[in-house]
Amino acid sequence: MNRWIDRACRGLEGVIAAMLAAMVVLVFGNVVLRYLFNSGITVSEEVSRWLFIWMTFLGAIVALREHGHLGVDMVVQRLPAWAKKICLGLGHLLMLYILWLLLQGSIAQARINWDVTAPTTGASMAIVYLSCVVFAVCAGFLMLLDLLRLVTGKISEAELVMVQESEEAVQLQQILAAQEGDAPAARKGEK
Repeated sequence: MNRWIDRACRGLEGVIAAMLAAMVVLVFGNVVLRYLFNSGITVSEEVSRWLFIWMTFLGAIVALREHGHLGVDMVVQRLPAWAKKICLGLGHLLMLYILWLLLQGSIAQARINWDVTAPTTGASMAIVYLSCVVFAVCAGFLMLLDLLRLVTGKISEAELVMVQESEEAVQLQQILAAQEGDAPAARKGEK
């Protein structure tokens, strides 16, 4: 299951990269056309905005899988393992409830805006709200998997704190882990 999810996240990263490339082409092309030829791509701004919205929600799914979202961990880090498990379980249950609310609201907005057309493309404005639906479903699935791992005891103590205080702390941990990985190899080479 983990391999399938990892492949799906790599696929999402590819989709995000393609969306970013399309945004760059649309916006840069529009700027060049405006300044050099006094014309432009009519749908550029609208499509770029939609791509940005979708990129944000798809990126949030990938970050959730990699436990890359930032949070406050200074209190939870100091708790014993059993208390960390309780905090993680309660946090996941709360996030699942919030995702449920997001899903309900997004579906309602998508239904309301289904017949509303965008000014330049003429496409349904429900496209915007469907990004929230996709995020809520995928994030809920990932949250349920983490919760299942917690309940069945398949989660290590190091994984009990799934957020980091800052990006610098994450980078420092990655550097230290890489150095620890290099240290045994260096010791073997010395022998």
